[in-house]
Amino acid sequence: MTPGKTGTQPKDAIGDQPSRAETIKPEFSSRLLAWYDAHSRDLPWRKSRDPYRVWLSEIMLQQTRVAAVLEHYRVFLQKFPTVEKLAAARQATVLARWSGLGYYRRARMLHATAKKVTREHGGRFPATSQALRQLPGIGRYTAAAIASIVFAEPVAVVDGNVERVLARIFGRHLNERATWRAAEDLLDRQRPGDANQAMMELGATLCLPREPKCLLCPVSEFCATRGDLPPVSKAPPQTKRVIYFGLARRNGEIFLRQRSPTESLMPGMWELPPLASDQQGKTLLSLRHSITVTDYAVHLTELASPGEHAGSWIANTRLPALPLTGLARKILRKIEML
Repeated sequence: MTPGKTGTQPKDAIGDQPSRAETIKPEFSSRLLAWYDAHSRDLPWRKSRDPYRVWLSEIMLQQTRVAAVLEHYRVFLQKFPTVEKLAAARQATVLARWSGLGYYRRARMLHATAKKVTREHGGRFPATSQALRQLPGIGRYTAAAIASIVFAEPVAVVDGNVERVLARIFGRHLNERATWRAAEDLLDRQRPGDANQAMMELGATLCLPREPKCLLCPVSEFCATRGDLPPVSKAPPQTKRVIYFGLARRNGEIFLRQRSPTESLMPGMWELPPLASDQQGKTLLSLRHSITVTDYAVHLTELASPGEHAGSWIANTRLPALPLTGLARKILRKIEML
C-alpha cells in the first residue's frame, strides 16, 4: 500500500496478492458470455426456465455425460411432464424410467423432492439456493445451478468442469473453499445463470481434461497455464471382474430376480439371476460393463429352467415398465427383448 493512503486492497481468492479475479473479471466475463451466446450447445433443458425441467436436468447430469442424458431426459418428461405427475407416481415406475442412467439413489431423491415440493410448497420450487438445499438430494452445486439459471440469483456453481477451468486460470490446483471463492469472484452478477452455464460449457467443450483446445478458447489470454496442470494424484486403477448370469425363458416370459430392498447397491431393482462360475453352460452372449472403477466381463448363459434360483417369471410385455438394473437392461437390449 502506498504510504499515506488508507484502506485495504482486495485479497485474492487463493493468496495474499491483490485480486487477480477482480482485475480480469470485466473482460473475462464479456468474452466468455459472447462466446457462450454464439457457440453454446442446443440442449433441451436450456429452452426453458421452468424450475422443474432445470432441476430434472441437473439431477440427471450428476456424474453422467450429456450424451447419455439426452434421450432419458426426453422420455422421462414424456412420462412425468410436471412435478405433480412425478410426485403421484409409484417409486417403481420412476425407477423404471430412470433405468440406464445409474446411481439410482438420484431417482429416489428425485421422487422424494417431487413429493415435498407438491405437498409443502404447492408445486412451486423455492426461489433461493439456501431454500433449495433443504430439499432431498439437492446440494450446494445443484441449488446454485437452479437458483441462478431459473431465478437469476447471483450465486456461482462449481462442478468438475468449472474446477478445472479455474485451476488453469489461476495456475494451480485450488482447494474446495478457494475454488468456490474464485467462482464467486468471477461471476457476472447481471447474467448469473448464463455465466454459470458458460463456465461449465467451456470446461465441457474446450477446456478438456487431457487435450484442452486453447486456440479456440475465448479467454485463453487470462489463463496462467495454457494447457494442463500436473495431476494431484493418479486415478485409481480399474479393477477387472468376471460375472455370469442365466437367461431362462418360456412362453413370452423371462425369469428375473429382484434385489433386496435392504441392499446398499440398487435396492429393489430387477436383474437376471447371477450364476457361480461352475454353473456355466454354453455362452449366449458376452459383453463389457463398467461401474465406477470396476470393469466387468459379463457372460450370459441360456438356462432350460431357473432351477433353484430365487425369482419370478415376468411377462416380456412388462419389461419396459420394470425397474431393471442398467446391466440387465443392456443385456436384454442386446438379445432384442427390449
